[in-house]
Amino acid sequence: MGAGLNSQEAKTDAGKPQLTLVPKEIIYRIAEVRRYGVMKYPDGGKDNWRRVEPQRYWDACVRHIIAALDDYKKTDEESGLLHLSHAACNLAFLLEMMKEESDDNSN
Repeated sequence: MGAGLNSQEAKTDAGKPQLTLVPKEIIYRIAEVRRYGVMKYPDGGKDNWRRVEPQRYWDACVRHIIAALDDYKKTDEESGLLHLSHAACNLAFLLEMMKEESDDNSN
């Protein structure tokens, strides 16, 4: 008889990240911040964030976290989006930059 439905022989995904474990809300919130950024800086294109040095994302992330410390539902005055959403987006940029740096160093 063939491999069962749960068999690794049927689908080899052992060791791969289970992206469905990530809370969907953070993905939506980061997407909102990205849409806002692309609209705010239309000439830079959707990847304009890559032209910013990491320290600026660290600084922005900390500013947004501090702004949200007393009230995690507090929104950024300019964008109207949650400070926590902005912080999450900054962390996402930093993580992506770290991955790309790691990839560049392994080549």
